[in-house]
Amino acid sequence: MKPRYRVTLTMEERRELEAMTRTVKTDARRFVRARALLLCDRGEQGPGWSVDDTAEALGVERSMIERLKKRFVEEGLSAALGRRQREKPPREVVFDGAFEARLTALACSPSPEGRQRWTVRLLAKKAVELNLAPSISHMTVQRVLKKMNLSLISENTGRSRQRKTLHS
Repeated sequence: MKPRYRVTLTMEERRELEAMTRTVKTDARRFVRARALLLCDRGEQGPGWSVDDTAEALGVERSMIERLKKRFVEEGLSAALGRRQREKPPREVVFDGAFEARLTALACSPSPEGRQRWTVRLLAKKAVELNLAPSISHMTVQRVLKKMNLSLISENTGRSRQRKTLHS
């Protein structure tokens, strides 16, 4: 079976890859990719190893070598050596530090009338009422409170204690 993607390096690309594999400043992932391309090179200077032999010699999966060859042929040397760009941007932060501070302040405030203490479900409802967030689950409230090391069941929820003053 013919190889699907054939790696043929120019002399300039080969020199660049050889320099990259000989220097100490190359990170491991880039080093393995450069070495794999050098071993798979079917040009005049290259040894032209098979995918299986290259994968075994470098201690990587066969599929990794196939993907590397494909990226090299379709996108070029810099794309094959570097990391692929994300197709979708990362999710935006919904609950930032300001939200966490307001939620913690709400949890430290006096409990609603008719209640002995706040619950995470009550806090979630109140946060939506106060427009701290468009919607929030009780588990998110629980995670924020746990992160802040705030307990709703303890006697002191973080409020300042009333201290008795001495009258002189």
